[in-house]
Amino acid sequence: MEESTDVLVLGGGPGGYTAAFRAADLGQKVVLVERHSRLGGVCLNVGCIPSKALLHVARVMEEAADLDRHGVVFGKPKLDLDKIRGFKQSVVDRLTKGLAALAKQRKVEVVQGEGRFTSAHSLSVESGSESRTIRFDNAIVAVGSRVVEIPGIPYDDPRVIDSTGALELEDIPKRLLVIGGGIIGLEMAMVYGALGSELTLVEMLDGLIPGCDRDLVKPLERRLKRRYKAKIHLETKVSGVKALKGGLKVTFEGEKAPEPSTFDRVLVSVGRRPNGDLVGAEAAGLAVDERGFISVDSQQRTNVAHIFAIGDVTGQPMLAHKATHEGKVAAEVAAGLKSGFEASVIPSVAYTDPEIAWVGLNETDAAERGIAYEKGAFPWSASGRSLGMGRSDGLTKILFDPETKRVLGAGIVGPIAGDLIAEVALAIEMGCEAADLSLTIHPHPTLSETVALAAEAFEGTITDLYVPKSG
Repeated sequence: MEESTDVLVLGGGPGGYTAAFRAADLGQKVVLVERHSRLGGVCLNVGCIPSKALLHVARVMEEAADLDRHGVVFGKPKLDLDKIRGFKQSVVDRLTKGLAALAKQRKVEVVQGEGRFTSAHSLSVESGSESRTIRFDNAIVAVGSRVVEIPGIPYDDPRVIDSTGALELEDIPKRLLVIGGGIIGLEMAMVYGALGSELTLVEMLDGLIPGCDRDLVKPLERRLKRRYKAKIHLETKVSGVKALKGGLKVTFEGEKAPEPSTFDRVLVSVGRRPNGDLVGAEAAGLAVDERGFISVDSQQRTNVAHIFAIGDVTGQPMLAHKATHEGKVAAEVAAGLKSGFEASVIPSVAYTDPEIAWVGLNETDAAERGIAYEKGAFPWSASGRSLGMGRSDGLTKILFDPETKRVLGAGIVGPIAGDLIAEVALAIEMGCEAADLSLTIHPHPTLSETVALAAEAFEGTITDLYVPKSG
């Protein structure tokens, strides 16, 4: 079969379906090609959405356990893994059904199968024994990324899992090793730790969540050690994994490497690589680098003017909220509108407990790049709201330009940090100064107050803390 369309979108993840829907809203005939049976991509089906459902379960369990310090004691929780999995899947099902309905309402044709370019204006879709060719005027590549595998790991052993396998929640291993101290590995570690696994984390660099400021990571590291008795080994590599009948025997290397240990499951979470090398790019004349990334300009155009690319395949950060904005830009440009991806900042969030969120310039980057800044910080140990929640380990800090007093960046650690960081992202986009934050009346008592109080600390107008004046 052969058909034609105005816009072809390859990949049905957050960026892809957003691009398809926006293009349809602009009057374009749209075909959306997705290799899986449901829309949503990794994020919705086996990533950020199901992981947050499990993190919700873990957080409620932890909050209930924490109440014993305040005079309310619950019995040991009884786990029904079937119901937990069912809850997680119900969230995914509801959202994927919603996407299918939105595609139908917009008359977006969804084609299931593996898509590969056959020329600069055509794509072949293989589904089982069937094949069809779709010709297009414009194409948007939104093929996402896949997990990075470490050589020497016995991936054929079902006890070795990646993030997708971890979300299946087949059982609660007594001993779980997490290879990789990034966001995804830590989030799943929190889930399994709350459900009863003994945790060991290995990171080859000198800190968890590389690139994030150390003062934001420390409360998380303390909680992992205190609450879950987690063993955290930094500057350590896994040198071998041997599959034995009684478990997976793992050996380590590095100055601080522990002795070999045996684990019931090993979660490998060392990053993701883009899928640009899987789309038949050569046939379309599309430039893909050796890592699988596709370069784009501010309008999401590739080196082939009528082919656009969005999301993970275009580079860091590999975040769904980046992809959705890029998808709208690509669809609008393809429809002839004047549009561009001009975001000043893109926030990042680790949905651990406590959550860690940052946006714009952080102190780690500032030090490496020699950027001058001044800082206002507010410890949550002085927040009535955080104390009432029994969570005094949080921190809100904001970086300012020493000359203009404009907001350059921020970092927050504590409950709902991911929600709080949006205010600072907006402040940066609006070009706000410290006074714009401090003079905005925030409701009391809330955690959002800490943003204004951090600005007051910078200005020297804060009354909730005593900050001696220098000189």
